[in-house]
Amino acid sequence: MNRTIKKVAVLGSGVMGSRIAAHFANVGVQVLLLDIAPKELTPDEEKKGLKLDSPQVRNRIVNSSLDAAVKANPSPLYRKQDAARIKTGNFDDNLKDIAGCDWIIEVVVERLDIKKSLFERVEQYRKPGTLITSNTSGIPIHLMTEGRSEDFKKHFCGTHFFNPPRYLKLLEIIPTPDTDQSVVDFLMHYGDLYLGKTTVLAKDTPAFIANRVGVFAIMDVLQIMQQLGLTVEEVDKLTGPVIGHAKSATFRTSDVVGLDTLMNVANGLAQNLPHDEAKDAFQLPGFLKQMGENKWLGDKTGQGFYKKVKGAGGRSEIQALDLNTLEYKPGQKVKFATLEATKPIEKLADRFKVLVAGKDKAAEFYRKSFGSLFAYVSNRIPEITDALYKIDDALRAGFGWEMGPFETWDALGVQKGVELAQAEGKQIAPWVTEMLAAGHTAFYKVSEQGVKQFYDVESKSYQPIPGVENFIILDNLRASGKVLWKNAGASVLDLGDGILNVEFHSKMNTLGSDVIQGLLKGVDLAEQGYRGLVVGNDAANFSAGANLGLVYMYALDQEYDEINMMIRQFQNAMMRMRYSSIPVIGVPHGLALGGGCELNLHADKVVAAAETYMGLVEFGVGLIPAGGGTKEMVLRTAAKYEEGEPEYNLLRNTFMTISMAKVSTSAQEAFDLGFLRRGDEVVVNGNRAIAAAKAAAIELSEAGYTQPTQKTNIKVHGRGALGMFMTGVHAMRSGNYISDHDLKIANKLAYVMCGGDLSAATEVSEQYLLDLEREAFLSLTGERKTLERIQSILTTGKPLRN
Repeated sequence: MNRTIKKVAVLGSGVMGSRIAAHFANVGVQVLLLDIAPKELTPDEEKKGLKLDSPQVRNRIVNSSLDAAVKANPSPLYRKQDAARIKTGNFDDNLKDIAGCDWIIEVVVERLDIKKSLFERVEQYRKPGTLITSNTSGIPIHLMTEGRSEDFKKHFCGTHFFNPPRYLKLLEIIPTPDTDQSVVDFLMHYGDLYLGKTTVLAKDTPAFIANRVGVFAIMDVLQIMQQLGLTVEEVDKLTGPVIGHAKSATFRTSDVVGLDTLMNVANGLAQNLPHDEAKDAFQLPGFLKQMGENKWLGDKTGQGFYKKVKGAGGRSEIQALDLNTLEYKPGQKVKFATLEATKPIEKLADRFKVLVAGKDKAAEFYRKSFGSLFAYVSNRIPEITDALYKIDDALRAGFGWEMGPFETWDALGVQKGVELAQAEGKQIAPWVTEMLAAGHTAFYKVSEQGVKQFYDVESKSYQPIPGVENFIILDNLRASGKVLWKNAGASVLDLGDGILNVEFHSKMNTLGSDVIQGLLKGVDLAEQGYRGLVVGNDAANFSAGANLGLVYMYALDQEYDEINMMIRQFQNAMMRMRYSSIPVIGVPHGLALGGGCELNLHADKVVAAAETYMGLVEFGVGLIPAGGGTKEMVLRTAAKYEEGEPEYNLLRNTFMTISMAKVSTSAQEAFDLGFLRRGDEVVVNGNRAIAAAKAAAIELSEAGYTQPTQKTNIKVHGRGALGMFMTGVHAMRSGNYISDHDLKIANKLAYVMCGGDLSAATEVSEQYLLDLEREAFLSLTGERKTLERIQSILTTGKPLRN
């Protein structure tokens, strides 16, 4: 473990290589990105009189690739300026520079001969002891080191990143028989801690773990849908969020990734798995072969399982492929009784028993697909891995499944899963039967200490999952009785060592009265003998903001006193949390919008997951932040007034952030927008965030945390700044850049940020600004245009521009 990574060389700048380089730049590592030098000039280069030895020509390929990555959406970079950490070059002129790198990652084309040829050149310049890894999804790792030195072999390993590397969390580590164990240990640790990955140790078998199981699952679905006569749209409905998979499900995902990629992996597995009991599943069905011949490869060719066409009136519509006729047909609504029965079931694990119990074609699909999947993964141990939890980790992190195959099997019941497989004529591995015979009825269990354990096939006993001791998993704490208090929207849990945690579990973690009650209860309990409080959860998103449905209902009924009380309660909760006698740590991740952002603005410290999308988005629904968000941003802006930049400029920047409803595309960008500040932390691996927040709370407590007092000296500028803002927004309206309603909201926001219609700059209290923002919020809820915008958000998920 005594190894430091300061500089990485990435050899190959294609889609994968450039984005691996970008992610290393994200975490602060210097990167040398190399690719081949061009063999001929482009017409444009010839016109400019350039030669093949011109520097801009020699690095054209690598620079074009990096430029495309920087411009990509979603961005592979946390911030555009992180690209400055990447230096480009070519194999002919700059391969010698790898001598100064601590880790060399090869990401060239998937051909063994090309990879081996490059490694021969690499060995001329690589310094002994340097890590050398290959990013491949299919070539056997051990074949790449033939002819290499002993030192090269000891430090060589497979590192399979998933695309896009920033967003997909899986990193498979595949050692060879010659790889030194210390190298494997280091890569497992570094990938987790510094790259934010779920690092999974895989064996050197075809497609490793995630693609082996994930592609089997896709190909098996293709067979089952033909047996049952299901359509493309029906299968996507059945294999999407209802079972915890991505919204793009099976066929939309295949179109995005590319059918050529799916077919290449499937063909490779069909050829290289002669002893796999389910090898026939990897044979391409006739319709897929025909689509390949037609070059219907998905998004890259404009059509695959789906195609966008111009419909009536010139409007775009999505058509789906009829696999029987290979003709595209207009989209059809999909409805199954079994799916309808799961709508009231919020918790994913509780849906599976309902899904297999139905009488319709959907339930039959689930019985067949689950039975087949369970049999397949049971037989992959110990072939592709010795531990079943690694298969679950790989599918969750690589394919975006909320629950892995064995977790899903547990939710249905192990015995029930065996029966489903047997009903389909599938053979479950003997170790599962032995496990059940020994009285072990689940693949996972949680110990009394809150430690999640897995059934270890080799020892025939339950063992702790390695590495998770560094994580705090709230589900495990709940299972071990660590809940001190709960209501319908929130829970207070004991994290140990004198630290409590408030967890939200409302829909989308929206902030309603139950959540506010939970926050206040958490503060009260923490002040009665604990050292600190963490506000965090394990859901997909920290919080989507306030409960807009409640605001809409009260506004329609003109119950403005109710809205006033609701906003006042939220403001009071934020101030209670901010000015408590114990440190409070916010742990945002995913969406932290509106009230979710405001909550973190009032924490003593924020420990944010790198993938945090934070913003005050109220302007988009015709309102202004009124949970203390406007007040806090003014306070933070005023704190910068002594730094030298003109005060009006600073205030204008803050105004633009709020009025444009800016949302950070990463936690790092949240610093630039002022939502995070000096002293806040970013954790690349979101699984570690709550544990890091607990440590931060302990640190603040042990440093002698003192209860702060409310600010009464916040400088506001009154009419001087108000005139500047009003002039600016009226110019925007005159230019037709904003609507009349936008003008009204902007003027309200400016009024609050300037402290009202004051004749001169003065100092005001936090409560003064809270009262102003609440009054502005209330007045806007009475606007018809605001109600229309809220209704649009509630019904379509998109703001209405009016």
